[in-house]
Amino acid sequence: MNKFLKEFKDRGFFYQCTNEEDLSKLLDKEKISGYIGFDCTAESLHVGSLLQIMCLRLLQKHGHRPIVLLGGGTTRIGDPSGKDKTRKILNEKEIDQNIKNIEKILKNFLDVKNPKTKPVFVNNYSWLKSLNYISFLRDIGKHFTINKMLSFDSVKTRLEREQSLSYMEFNYMILQAYDFLELNKKKNCTLQIGGSDQWGNIVNGVELIKRYSNKQAYGLTTPLITLASGAKMGKTEAGAIWLDKKFLSAYDYWQFWRNTDDRDVVKFLKIFTDLDISEIDNLQNNNINELKILLANKATAMLHGKKAAENSEQAAKEAFSGNSLGANLPSVKIKSKELHKQMSIMDLIILSKLENSKSEIRRLFKGNAIKINDELIKDEKFIIKKELFNKNYLKLSIGKKRHIKIELS
Repeated sequence: MNKFLKEFKDRGFFYQCTNEEDLSKLLDKEKISGYIGFDCTAESLHVGSLLQIMCLRLLQKHGHRPIVLLGGGTTRIGDPSGKDKTRKILNEKEIDQNIKNIEKILKNFLDVKNPKTKPVFVNNYSWLKSLNYISFLRDIGKHFTINKMLSFDSVKTRLEREQSLSYMEFNYMILQAYDFLELNKKKNCTLQIGGSDQWGNIVNGVELIKRYSNKQAYGLTTPLITLASGAKMGKTEAGAIWLDKKFLSAYDYWQFWRNTDDRDVVKFLKIFTDLDISEIDNLQNNNINELKILLANKATAMLHGKKAAENSEQAAKEAFSGNSLGANLPSVKIKSKELHKQMSIMDLIILSKLENSKSEIRRLFKGNAIKINDELIKDEKFIIKKELFNKNYLKLSIGKKRHIKIELS
């Protein structure tokens, strides 16, 4: 088996492949370009997109060139896959800003210096915006049958539930197939990688390329990653685990990985770090907490840098030891004049973004989970006073693992 495909399988990336044997032979024979598409519906990607990003890294590792398709065109429609309702349609300015931010995030993960494997960033709006509807129906639409389109899960599920599916969304799969065709023509792209829910869309692209230009292309999908608890990867009680530090600090990102369920640690070391498989196999019997710290450090260093990972580990140690002035804890600044407005601890928690629901904060109070400077606070109407600040700092804690430094300015 080709080395790229073998590692793809060994790390747990593999779900399905079109014509795997021929793809393996092609990858042995030459270096190729493969693409993954990302919707631009938010300013940041979250951990749910991380497996796809790791696939792009693996392509680079084996000498292939990753193409990152940022869906400036298709985001204007919305992918119905896995959705039970129509997505909110964003305006052009929002989409353009999202594209810039997402490209910046992806460059943290990918090698942009090697000219042979440097990622190519493309926006499908560049070719979709000028499509002639009549020509598109005649040249591309003729290759799709309604019968087959109705059989895909993304469509079938919505119809079975009697949930609205607009004609706009119904067209999404044709546009995605057309994206693959355009990349095949413009960039000699022969492989599309995506999540398992994209299988139908990917197969459409492979078949369209074959019918339109008689060329062979390939599709490769990854499994849906779920936690041992059964929950979806990337979602927590506190919200999405964002890959942009504007929305989630390096410390909170580190804590997310440090708090991985024991049953998931080895699997996540294979999927979300670059550690060799043989090295991970040799580490399996190590202390589970050591493995969690290793996972947190490797994952955080990949996104935020090695120094941020080290600082986050140190901050966690300081928080655990009760050091209220831990220099490495994430911080939030408040102005002295705000304290004169009778700021309650409830207001402070919301300001710190540790929680945003007052009903959830009340539940935490009942569970004795709120502390200031490691002292338990039981009154939800507790007022924050200047005397609580030591050298203009105080530590706000929720439970044993969530801490933040409040800085008075």
